[in-house]
Amino acid sequence: MDLILIPGFWLDGSSWRGVAPALERAGHRVRALTLPGLDPADVDRAGVRLRDHVAAVVAAVDEADGPVVLVGHSGGGAIAHAAADARPDRVARVVYVDAGPLGDGQPVNDQMPVVDGVIPLPDWSAFGEEDLRDLDDELRAAFRARAVPQPAAVARDPQVLTDARRYDVPATIIACEYPAAQLREWIDQGHPYVAELAAVRDVEYVDLPTGHWPQFTKPAELAQAILAAVDRR
Repeated sequence: MDLILIPGFWLDGSSWRGVAPALERAGHRVRALTLPGLDPADVDRAGVRLRDHVAAVVAAVDEADGPVVLVGHSGGGAIAHAAADARPDRVARVVYVDAGPLGDGQPVNDQMPVVDGVIPLPDWSAFGEEDLRDLDDELRAAFRARAVPQPAAVARDPQVLTDARRYDVPATIIACEYPAAQLREWIDQGHPYVAELAAVRDVEYVDLPTGHWPQFTKPAELAQAILAAVDRR
């Protein structure tokens, strides 16, 4: 199976380095994407839009020989969902890593401060304790050293979805910050945060208790959770 790994904000494809080898050893073809504007050598980050990130993932889907599994972390989950909307017949499953599907017309995150068209990685004080769980000083230093400013338009542009068949694409939610029970409770309450998730017809939940960056804090466990999801396709 072709697995396409989509990083969240501030990260490039190398952020999956602790996860990808286990997926490859299991016999899968793994492609960890570096999205437009997230290569450290990129110059014009401010001009990159959400549609550019979606197009990059759709191109990777089209380049695969057969069905693919998309794995999206954080804001990468919204991009994975948009790619599944664009290619519902090619995506066998979407795995959301501490993430979920973003509904039509919604921004990924329009609350973070913008500097010259990009969003630098904020100070750790901007994150909640649940975000930073297990992210020790060494991991924080390594993360900050590799972080690339996020194109602001990717965070602020509205999601564009057009094909209701996206709701037929099976989904796995790997719940880290908030346990699966909390997500289900929000769905039962009709919380707008999970409205798009509630519309997906085939969803499984997997608890992986850690902070928002399990690819750094629990890479082996995350790899096993992804493999289990792929086996259920």
